[in-house]
Amino acid sequence: MHGEYKVPGGKLVVADVDVVDGLLRNPRISGDFFLEPDEALERIDRILDGLPAGLDAKAIGARVEAGLPRDTVMLGITAEAVGIAVRRAVTRASDWRDHDWRLIHEPPQEPALHMALDQVLAEEVGAGRRPPTLRVWEWASPAVVIGSFQSLRNEVDAEAAERHGVNVVRRISGGGAMFIEPGNTITYSLYAPETLVAGMSFAESYAFLDDWVLGALGELGIRAWYQPLNDITSDQGKIAGAAQKRLAAGAVLHHVTMAYDIDAEKMLQVLRIGREKISDKGIASAVKRVDPLRRQTGLAREDIIDRMIQHFRTRYGLAEGHVTEDELRLAHKYVGDKFGTPEWTARVP
Repeated sequence: MHGEYKVPGGKLVVADVDVVDGLLRNPRISGDFFLEPDEALERIDRILDGLPAGLDAKAIGARVEAGLPRDTVMLGITAEAVGIAVRRAVTRASDWRDHDWRLIHEPPQEPALHMALDQVLAEEVGAGRRPPTLRVWEWASPAVVIGSFQSLRNEVDAEAAERHGVNVVRRISGGGAMFIEPGNTITYSLYAPETLVAGMSFAESYAFLDDWVLGALGELGIRAWYQPLNDITSDQGKIAGAAQKRLAAGAVLHHVTMAYDIDAEKMLQVLRIGREKISDKGIASAVKRVDPLRRQTGLAREDIIDRMIQHFRTRYGLAEGHVTEDELRLAHKYVGDKFGTPEWTARVP
């Protein structure tokens, strides 16, 4: 069994292992990481040999860490990363380049249709009718997108939203509210089979699925990293927020909204951002929570998107695609039945 795990911001960890009578056998860890002393690699293999194959990544990592000498130096690798690579081997996880990725980047669409397309495309990938897909969104109108479990009245000032012409929609994933204005955000979704994140917890898969974005931002001169659970940030402030949903059909939906520019005053009028939410992140002002990409890069939004797409294409392969007529027809049905209805939007009042 073979498994690979690219440590976000670090190196590749590879695990080759057999499973005999429910135990790990003949484990071989390798990769482009740095490890001192040399004998530590053999020690890791010995620690893994004979462990129960059903252990999760954290438990495997704990065994590895406990079994290594205190003077062991690990660069670009962690004990838990070893555990993740082993779990990906045991669960027969797929790799990015095992899939034939498609790009969807189409003209602006209304917020409710975007919510519906997320569900439709994820379901289609899960059913095997669509290859794994990267979709870059274009917005036809301003919106607040609230998480699946958020209270509508607690998150949004309805009068301010109406005054500013902001549509309020609810997505199928959890997480916090996002304030959207056309031209001021970069939003994308990944629709992939669950095999891509096999062997990972939700928390581990967030950073894994967005590691390519960190690489793209690095090429733009931004030193960015993942701030658990679901923020992409830099030394100048938060850049993006991610959310995820695992569908019963066997697909993972992962979407991210990045701030290119932002009307902070309008955002604070529309969103009810409580003092507690701000203070638990150690920030004095909600206005400072998001740092637009326009200021950090000096590039046009379209140029940043093009650079991101090219980075993904170079790294994993990416062919041009589109939403099919059947997918669009089903998405419009979902808008009428679900995403465009008050019952869904206010399902948590």
